[in-house]
Amino acid sequence: MSPDLREHPVGHLMCGIFEHHDKNRFETIAISLGIDDKSRLRSRMLNCFDHFVDARLMTSRQIAEKMREMEVDIAVDLAGYTADSRTDVFAHRPAPVHVNYLGYPGTMGVPYMDYIMADRFVIPPEHQCYYDEKVAYLPDAYLPTDAGLKIAERTPTRAECGLPDDALVFCSFSHDYKISPPLFDVWMRLLQQVPGSVLWLMSRGQAAQANLRNEAAKRGVDPARLVFAGRVPMVEDHLARYRQADIFLDTHPYNAHTTAADALMAGLPVVTFMGGAFPARVAASLLHAIGLPELVADSKEGYEALALKLANDRPLREALRTKLAANQRTHALFDTERFCRNMEAIYVSMWRKAELGEAHDQL
Repeated sequence: MSPDLREHPVGHLMCGIFEHHDKNRFETIAISLGIDDKSRLRSRMLNCFDHFVDARLMTSRQIAEKMREMEVDIAVDLAGYTADSRTDVFAHRPAPVHVNYLGYPGTMGVPYMDYIMADRFVIPPEHQCYYDEKVAYLPDAYLPTDAGLKIAERTPTRAECGLPDDALVFCSFSHDYKISPPLFDVWMRLLQQVPGSVLWLMSRGQAAQANLRNEAAKRGVDPARLVFAGRVPMVEDHLARYRQADIFLDTHPYNAHTTAADALMAGLPVVTFMGGAFPARVAASLLHAIGLPELVADSKEGYEALALKLANDRPLREALRTKLAANQRTHALFDTERFCRNMEAIYVSMWRKAELGEAHDQL
């Protein structure tokens, strides 16, 4: 169940999983709460489910009754407390097993959500006590990826991206509301310490761009060194732009999720520092799953030092790119089929426990 079965980060992350489900073992049902945006991704969604229910105009009670009628065994909420979600559907207990996954990186704090799917980096065993749900551990990373997504062959020039040809490019394509003042302080110090470097950001609003440039000026940085990427129609072309960056700077305390995975898919090293809560540990999870734990710092100071070291050491950056390219073929992060099989094994375990009346036991 999701409002995001369309052009949306959750849709992009999950579509390959939906397509890889073993239809001989699983009957798949989509409960769509969001708009039909007529996109290519929406068309893929419509084609990969056994049943696709457009539930926008249904009440929560009607949705729950429909799920009961369809004899759903496991109901997965891909939205949690995010835009256009319908968490109250689960209060009607429409299925024997309820799972909180992906869209909301934290506990939902309700008695009717049985499990949360995670990995041991985002929720280490000692953090389980902070979750009302029981934790079901995926073995590699909790964040899925779509290995079928192809990056455009043509890389736009730096001039086309609005970037200087000879500059060191720090990149962060996360939502601008993830940029906290302490983090922005670090970024501005990096620009000051790396002459001629620029910070390549993604911002949807002129007001946010103006505010960020004003804050850069207050910190003694030329506002022109902040470059803002515009939107492009095709995700394949957007991913190709990452090739023109040198270092992806993660956000904190709410990490890049889809954007960090996108950067790694495009071959761009990601620098992060791991915090305490789930959203502050996602990029570290991805970097461990792709075999690059050396890019995970354990403090803001370590993060700044690591980013500066990479900025001043081109051979090291090139070595990391080479390692990342090799690990894409051998590590788990971009193996969608392997991820799907692991997820299916968890679903089977949940179902068997529910059959035995043990739905709340630890997986």
